[in-house]
Amino acid sequence: MEIRKDEEELLVPVGQYLSSGVHIGTHQKKKEMEQFIYESRPDGLFVLDINKTDTRLKVAGKFLARFDPEDILIVSSRLYGEKPAKVMAETLRARSITERFVPGTLTNPEIREYIEPEVLFVIGPETDQQAIKEASRAGIPVVSIVDTNSMIRDIDLAIPANNKGRESLSLVYWILTREVLRDRGEIDNPADYELEVEDFKASITQEEVPEE
Repeated sequence: MEIRKDEEELLVPVGQYLSSGVHIGTHQKKKEMEQFIYESRPDGLFVLDINKTDTRLKVAGKFLARFDPEDILIVSSRLYGEKPAKVMAETLRARSITERFVPGTLTNPEIREYIEPEVLFVIGPETDQQAIKEASRAGIPVVSIVDTNSMIRDIDLAIPANNKGRESLSLVYWILTREVLRDRGEIDNPADYELEVEDFKASITQEEVPEE
């Protein structure tokens, strides 16, 4: 994959992005995702542009850092997203929901699960549509990882990346967590970040069926 010469330094080496499969999309694409697609392989698989992934991770880090930790809600209904979501929330002192998202959580003050975050971060529109719809209704901005087959309606800040793969998700969450800490001023440089990508990686005791 070509990396533009005039681009700022990437958050991690391009080889790390590629070896983790962050750029690997699906065999389907939505029209609104064309802006993030680098190429279509001969086998029909769409490939995401790592340059744009990197840029959006920088933007998302700065954006999330603007909010008080307790006002950030991280939601992940995907199997391989459960551990990285929990680690990210714990590290950033944010809140997380990694099991069933109860309808009304963001819109119905009468239920026990009701919370009022200022921003929502989700693993993807495919699995977290209920949370996205409620956030949109409540006027809560949504940051989401999006794959080539994602619908980005109601997404305020899209991060193009493979949101299904175990390796990809652990790297994306690791990078984004680090960027929020840096933009908050809680760490001065990447060397101060003690967590490893492995700390965000889900177990492989169960297999998640990939979405085509």
